[in-house]
Amino acid sequence: MIYDLKLRRVGNSVGVIFPKPLLEHLKLSEGDHVYVTEAPGDGVRMTANAEVRQQMEVATGLMARYRNTLRELAR
Repeated sequence: MIYDLKLRRVGNSVGVIFPKPLLEHLKLSEGDHVYVTEAPGDGVRMTANAEVRQQMEVATGLMARYRNTLRELAR
């Protein structure tokens, strides 16, 4: 399933309008949260799973804590 979604101005921000069939397919409704992360290449990944947000917060904290170790391992 591919939808061509257009970015639109919403006040001082820019938003995306999800068509009703897509919302029904994704089991989303107004007020639900979606999380967007970078994907390999130029892509993005979107999920409505709150667990992903928690995992990303933990990963970000670990990367900050072990910044020097990760830098050495990357050599």
